[in-house]
Amino acid sequence: QVQLVESGGGLVQAGGSLRLSCAASGRTLSMYGMGWFRQAPGKEREFVAAISWSGGGTSYVDSVKGRFTISRDNAKNTVYLQMNTLKPEDTAVYYCAAGPIRAGTVRRYDYWGQGTQVTVSS
Repeated sequence: QVQLVESGGGLVQAGGSLRLSCAASGRTLSMYGMGWFRQAPGKEREFVAAISWSGGGTSYVDSVKGRFTISRDNAKNTVYLQMNTLKPEDTAVYYCAAGPIRAGTVRRYDYWGQGTQVTVSS
């Protein structure tokens, strides 16, 4: 079992930055591909970014490319999402997830955190 806890969300003005963290316990994260997803009110959970177990491979949804960066520190059992140039449409609850491989769909992940709210004001 892997327990995931997100932190770093909050309220920020458009154009600002936030850094989300996802800390794991129970097992080493180095065994897992990791993903960040988000869910806005009334919408389905959508893929944001993913990273391979080694950190050597990353992928992003088109809407965040060039603005968000996913990274990981396996020694700290933590995954990060650096979010720059935030837009109001980035407002959502952000979730991290762990699965056997880096993937872009919800069903590929086995473990989920409880989420952290990100609100971007215009």
